[in-house]
Amino acid sequence: MRIFSPLYTRVLAWAGHPHAERYLAGLSFAESSFFPIPPDVMLAPMTLARPDRGWRLALVATLFSVLGGAAGYAIGWWGLASIEPWLMRWGYWDAYLQANVWFDRWGIVAVFVAGFSPIPYKIFTISAGALHMLWPAFMLASFVGRGARFFLVAGLLRWGGEAMERRLRESIDAIGWSCVALAVAIVLVVQLT
Repeated sequence: MRIFSPLYTRVLAWAGHPHAERYLAGLSFAESSFFPIPPDVMLAPMTLARPDRGWRLALVATLFSVLGGAAGYAIGWWGLASIEPWLMRWGYWDAYLQANVWFDRWGIVAVFVAGFSPIPYKIFTISAGALHMLWPAFMLASFVGRGARFFLVAGLLRWGGEAMERRLRESIDAIGWSCVALAVAIVLVVQLT
């Protein structure tokens, strides 16, 4: 099933827009608190188009993603009760409960892992706020995890160029479904341990 390809194509169109950097900032912010498409799919083609701006774009994605994470934290701290129905309706409730278990077990490391990996970071930002995680530790782990991820993407595309983007485009559905499968596998492993 090819559901990731159309989303990727749409985000690629945004990447070519004159205000693309603003769109990247907005997408990075939104993805950290409520939007399902990660900024990597916009960061990648933008870095390819202007490799000399790759590091700046990675920094924009990092900063706005962390700001979005702070918004998710605030939602969890002050508004969890009002978004619980949304979490349940959109299938995020089990992930939210699992994030709470991971926080109990691994603490701040869970934020770093969620920030770097394909695990839905937004769930961890909301959970961190709901659990009243220490704010400076949350922000530091978010900055390091998100920064490592976005600078890795920019670095790989600066290094690999168009051939890397071509492989990404051809494999986007496989990558998307692999990320979903990985997230499910992680949840199952944690539940069984």
